[in-house]
Amino acid sequence: MADNSVEGLKARYGDRWRWLAVITVVMGTMATVLSATVVNVALHDIMMEFGIRQGQVHWLATGFIAAMTTTMLASTWLLDRFGVRLTLACAMAMFTVISVIGGFAETPGQLIAARVGQGAMAGLMQPMGMFLVFRIFPPEQRGQAMGIYGMGVILAPALGPVLGGFLVDQFNWRYVMYAPAPVTLLGVWMAWRFLPLPRSRPANYPFDFLGLALLGSLIALTLDTLTRLQELTGQEVRVLVQGMVAVALLAAFLFRARTARYPLIKLDLLRRPVFLFATLGAMALGLALFGSTYLIPLFVQTTLGFSATEAGLLMLPAGIVLGMTFPLAGRLADRRSARSLVLFGIVVFALSAVLFAVTGHLVGFGWLAFWAILGRIGIGFMLPALSTGAMNPLPPELMGAGSSTINFARQLGGALGVNIVALTIEFGAHQGGLPTFSAFQSAWWLVAVFVAVAAIPVWKMRS
Repeated sequence: MADNSVEGLKARYGDRWRWLAVITVVMGTMATVLSATVVNVALHDIMMEFGIRQGQVHWLATGFIAAMTTTMLASTWLLDRFGVRLTLACAMAMFTVISVIGGFAETPGQLIAARVGQGAMAGLMQPMGMFLVFRIFPPEQRGQAMGIYGMGVILAPALGPVLGGFLVDQFNWRYVMYAPAPVTLLGVWMAWRFLPLPRSRPANYPFDFLGLALLGSLIALTLDTLTRLQELTGQEVRVLVQGMVAVALLAAFLFRARTARYPLIKLDLLRRPVFLFATLGAMALGLALFGSTYLIPLFVQTTLGFSATEAGLLMLPAGIVLGMTFPLAGRLADRRSARSLVLFGIVVFALSAVLFAVTGHLVGFGWLAFWAILGRIGIGFMLPALSTGAMNPLPPELMGAGSSTINFARQLGGALGVNIVALTIEFGAHQGGLPTFSAFQSAWWLVAVFVAVAAIPVWKMRS
């Protein structure tokens, strides 16, 4: 039987075992982000087949992100209890099964349930990469390693629409559910081969099931309330009551986090100023990443008449450019101020959103692709710098909790961002049952403003 201790891996592969381990977690990251984005170019076809509107179909994106956000904080306990190797391998195996089942969905409810299941497994996988990088690499190499790891986060949203568009046009939308399965199957094999067993494990401690239930209920109720705002007439009382219950759930969750011996989220981390400001920046990054990835394909297909393939190809140049530049951003994160790199990324992304808002219906394919490139470059500079700025000051025993919290913040921003973007589009002008350019224009301005406001906490970072 192969020795998967750190020493055994070093003996077999030398120093390159660390990079093999990073590539392994990149597989999981690419699968999760790919599944979060590949469905976007299929939304139009799904709406047509099932006869549903934007207000319901957006749950295919929002439900995934909401489930991923909810389960993400559980990864700290799983890492402490079972280690990264077993946790990641099992999560990827379950993800594969759920993806295949989702491809056979016969109703919108079944498809949404499959997306929620995918998201739940994705939430367990997402923090693994950051945790592993900050545990096995020395501080002076973490930015570079995060640059390689981050390629999975950045390339998957760029390649997802391209793959999704090809599958939708050449086959049908069901194949976008099958698409991540080969990646996660390969990831299971790689996890078993290249990931290390933990050197030691902390003493067993109970999992905070009550905290998870409160958090899950809070996120689901908040997103459902935002969805009901899209058709508010006749639901005013229900929306008001749900809003009040959501506030009560938030208070209960925070109380639980403050008083539980082993809480789902360690609020003490947020008392560290740099970590707090980086967490707020991560929420803005999530909004930028998932909000724009949801918005661009729907925007060009609905208002400009692009096919699913054309909508996907629009994102391809952004993926190619970031594939070349993201490692550079990681190296800079080892040498430059995290604050300056994140602020640069915010400015570039906000510029991209403004350009989409003011010129989207006036320019051709090439210019739209360039606006998408600008946005992804901005995100690329934000991710590794936020990670190193937040995690480098933490002691080793807090790496798992820190990784889960930063990833949770990014996904929470994504969940809220997609929902708020969808709400803005639904409230905008419609013609023939479809949103007009002015509705999308409002959504682009909203994304630009949200990301720009994030510059305030980021400016206070001193790392």
